[in-house]
Amino acid sequence: MSQNSTPAPDVLLLLAPDCPYCPAMLESLAGLLKEGVIGRLEAVNVAIHPERAAELGTRTVPWVKIGPFELEGALTPGELRRWAEQADNLDGMADYFFRMLKNGRRAKVEEMARQAPLRLQALVHLMKNPDTSMAVRIGIGAVLEELHGSGLTEAIIPDLGALTRDGDALTRADACHFLSLIGGPEVASYLRASLDDENKEVREIASESLEELGLK
Repeated sequence: MSQNSTPAPDVLLLLAPDCPYCPAMLESLAGLLKEGVIGRLEAVNVAIHPERAAELGTRTVPWVKIGPFELEGALTPGELRRWAEQADNLDGMADYFFRMLKNGRRAKVEEMARQAPLRLQALVHLMKNPDTSMAVRIGIGAVLEELHGSGLTEAIIPDLGALTRDGDALTRADACHFLSLIGGPEVASYLRASLDDENKEVREIASESLEELGLK
C-alpha cells in the first residue's frame, strides 16, 4: 500500500431507474473517467441485474466501489474525487477505516485486513491523530482482538512499539494495550520500556499487559 500515490482505481457503480441520486453519481464518475482520475467505470442497473447487488450484499443504491472502498448512498463530486485520488493509499485507508469504525462496521475493517494485512498500518495511522475519538480507538482494539492469533497483526508490532515512545500519553497507553492484544514475545521489549514512562497510566497498562501475557 503506497503512502503517497496509487494507480487510477477502477470503479463499480450500482444504480436503479427510480434512484434520484444515481444520474448525478454516474455523470460525476464519467467525468473522473475522462480526466483519468479513475481507470475504468462499470455501471450496473440492478433492476435488470439484481443478482449483482445480491452478490455484493447490498440493498442500497447508489452503491459504489472505488478501488477497495465500498460506499453507500449519494456522494458529491468532490467526495468521489477524494476517494478516487486516495484509493488504497495509507491516508485513504485510514479515512475509510475511520468511517467504518465510526459507523459500527468493524467487521468490514476485519474483512479488509484479512484480504491485505498491510492495511492494518492504517489503524496505527489513525492512532497518531489525537482527534481520533474514544469510540474509534475502542473499535481499533476490537479489531486487533478479533485478529488475535491470526498472525496478521504481527507486522504492525514495530509501528505500535514506536508509538509507546512517541505521542501523547493517551496514544502511548493505547499502544501498550494494543500490543497486549497482539501478544507474543516480540511485544515484551516495548512494554518493559514503558514501565519507566513518565505517565502513571502508561506505566500501569504496561505492567498489567506484561502480567496478562506472562512476560513480567
